[in-house]
Amino acid sequence: MSEPFIIGLTGSIGMGKSTVAEMFARAGVPVFDADAQVRKMQGPDGELLPAIEDAFPGSTGPQGVDREVLGAQVFADKALLAKLEAIVHPAVGAKRAEFMEANQDASLILFDIPLLFEGAGHSQVDCIVVVSAPADVQRARVLARPGMTEEKFEHILGLQVPDAEKRERADYVVDTSTSLEETESAVKMLVEDLRERAQARQ
Repeated sequence: MSEPFIIGLTGSIGMGKSTVAEMFARAGVPVFDADAQVRKMQGPDGELLPAIEDAFPGSTGPQGVDREVLGAQVFADKALLAKLEAIVHPAVGAKRAEFMEANQDASLILFDIPLLFEGAGHSQVDCIVVVSAPADVQRARVLARPGMTEEKFEHILGLQVPDAEKRERADYVVDTSTSLEETESAVKMLVEDLRERAQARQ
């Protein structure tokens, strides 16, 4: 029996990646969202809380990890950040393995990986789908978010591989500057194409 065909979904901030991931799920593709798993494991009664509190005292509470407190401790210190990643990454890897096991009969599965190119994720997937929109659309979406500023937006952009490079390295690009209906139609067509690719690989 063949392995599932793995789609890596990525996109810069404000491009609509989460919305497109939901569209893939509605089209019948199992979706693994690494960020959602981390939020759950670091939330109230999350399984990572004891290890994080032990390593970073005072960084957790009844609501889970206090992101501001933990962020203040780790993000200016590469050694402490590595210590946190050593707690989080293996746990995410275990969740991903469980997900793969549970969906081993699926023809397609999707990994929602925000930093696909920034990390090593691109080497672990069969094809890459980049979610994109024109820069002015992206900027308007991001600056409409509560608490977002021009400075924060520019800082985040500086940490991410540029959209133009992502598009160049993608196997497929989903344009979200159109209506939701048009985008969903494009995703459905893409899923059909990918199912054919998965079938042909068997």
